[in-house]
Amino acid sequence: MMAEACEVWFYHLERTGLDQALPELLEKTLARGWKAIVRATGPQRVEHLDGWLWAYRDESFLPHAPADEPGAARQPILLTTGDENLNAADALFLVDGAEPGELGDYTRCVVLFDGGDEDALATARRQWRSVKAKGLPASYWKQQGRGWEKQA
Repeated sequence: MMAEACEVWFYHLERTGLDQALPELLEKTLARGWKAIVRATGPQRVEHLDGWLWAYRDESFLPHAPADEPGAARQPILLTTGDENLNAADALFLVDGAEPGELGDYTRCVVLFDGGDEDALATARRQWRSVKAKGLPASYWKQQGRGWEKQA
């Protein structure tokens, strides 16, 4: 039996920044029983998210680690700049214009981009065209007052 194609969801950040949106989406991912990888373009973002995911809310934290730490394969959420799916994640989150690469291992890929950044918009549009050209199912979500609304 052939595996389902990875769904690619584009999340257009307008009302909040990545620091507010990402933990919420990661919580939903873990609630499904999935593991996640967050791929950034630079080590500074990985370092920032590593600290942020421990402290973003007083009453909870998201179990995670940078990919270069021991035991990475056991982590529910892995932060990386690399292409490997070290923790057999179901969901891949792309931030800062990180490229999706090969999506065959994933059930879902979530592209988060800042609606106020022209470069980020241009990158997301290019990635959308690339995903569609590969025949992968893609959807576009826009941030609304109390959550996300599917636009396409």
